Amino acid sequence: MFQLPPKLPLRFTTSEGEWRDVLSPNDQKPITKMQLATSKDIEELLGSLKNSQKKMKNLRPYERADILKKAATELRSQESYLAWVIASEGGKPLKDAKVEVTRAIATLELCAEEALRLDGEMIPMERTPAGKDHLAFTLRDPIGPVLAISAFNHPLNLISHQVGCAIASGCVVVLKPASTTPICGTLLQEAFLKAGLSEDFFTVIHSNVSESELLVASPEFGFVSFIGSPKVGWEMRKKIAPGTRIAMEHGGQAAAIIRNDADLESAATQLVKGAFYHAGQVCISTQRIFVHEDAYDKFLEIFMKLTSELKTGPATDEETDVGPLIKPDEVKRLQSWITEAQKDGAIIEMGDNVTGSHNQYLYPTVLTNVPRSSKIMKEEAFGPVVCINQYKDENELLEYLNSNEYIFESALFTKDLTRALRISKEISSMTFVINNHTALRVDQMPFGGHGKSGLGMGGVKYMMEEMTRIKQVILRY
Repeated sequence: MFQLPPKLPLRFTTSEGEWRDVLSPNDQKPITKMQLATSKDIEELLGSLKNSQKKMKNLRPYERADILKKAATELRSQESYLAWVIASEGGKPLKDAKVEVTRAIATLELCAEEALRLDGEMIPMERTPAGKDHLAFTLRDPIGPVLAISAFNHPLNLISHQVGCAIASGCVVVLKPASTTPICGTLLQEAFLKAGLSEDFFTVIHSNVSESELLVASPEFGFVSFIGSPKVGWEMRKKIAPGTRIAMEHGGQAAAIIRNDADLESAATQLVKGAFYHAGQVCISTQRIFVHEDAYDKFLEIFMKLTSELKTGPATDEETDVGPLIKPDEVKRLQSWITEAQKDGAIIEMGDNVTGSHNQYLYPTVLTNVPRSSKIMKEEAFGPVVCINQYKDENELLEYLNSNEYIFESALFTKDLTRALRISKEISSMTFVINNHTALRVDQMPFGGHGKSGLGMGGVKYMMEEMTRIKQVILRY
């Protein structure tokens, strides 16, 4: 039987900060305690970063790659345990948590590969007369200490991206995991320490909002990586020190279009997963589905049947498909949105019922005939709710979708690839998926949003570009 660590102390300080219970979303019972940093702790940590970064620069790419590979091996040695931890602290169904662990291992291995590929380029100086008798080339330098603020919904793989990319880039990193899912951060830190990384190169911190703001505003960081809500992210950006680079990965309102020539069985199968994976608590979860009027009835019938077969329950149960929301208050929020949509004219085809000792589970909910003016059609739901509407005019639909302030992922289901490629040029979307759901991500691809959905780019290679800066060397001969 697996056991969770009873306490999560801060490694970098001997002070006695406040201890706070961490609750499992499965039953709202305490599962561990985390120690919170004081403002004095943070001041001392910030004061040490410059020296730690100086030491980190002496760690060569092949040494960084070796540490990353060993950390990945350490994660691999405890795959089943890590999946159980993710299900216990984050509420992600065990079957999906296992996939996350596999991805986190692959992410660290990708970081190891990219650590060996960080290179510059030769600059052809003599393309113009001003460059005569000069040779120039570029290098990629670490940007400096990285502050990584992460989210609860992928508590191991997201931090593997943030921490792995920082180490691969030659940057020391301070990780603030989500307060609801802090255990994976501690376990990842332990994996890196066992892999041979110096303790001052990777720090895990837990803190209240006021102390967190000290971190965010510090000029000691060269880069801030934030994964979380738009409201928090855009407000935080205002507090970043001048000269500090920032990348923000927020949410979206991912939409899928079903043309009348689509394979409806395949589309429905993919979109049930895209809508209800991790109870919809994914920034690219399929929230809105638009089906051509000629295919609407058949698609809805198939989608409803598949949705009715999903099992809702504790994430640690092997059979569970849809786990709890991270907090009961999120269930209340979603139910208020559903009620508002219903008053606006939406039809609740299924769901909108709750269960659990604290009403922490919301059954998969399908809404149809949802007015575009309803909040659930304009804001990110971040829960197991999907809106399915029909459309007639494809051009009008594209115009409507392109008016959205969230620009992240969208999908199209069709057999007409020529039309699909034309729509890929017309639609406003950072990633456009053809014949698969929107909640699709592999860890080597570029990943991020535009508009209210974020700033900067994720994905191993692309995040490392964010965490390094160009240095140019010029030689006159």
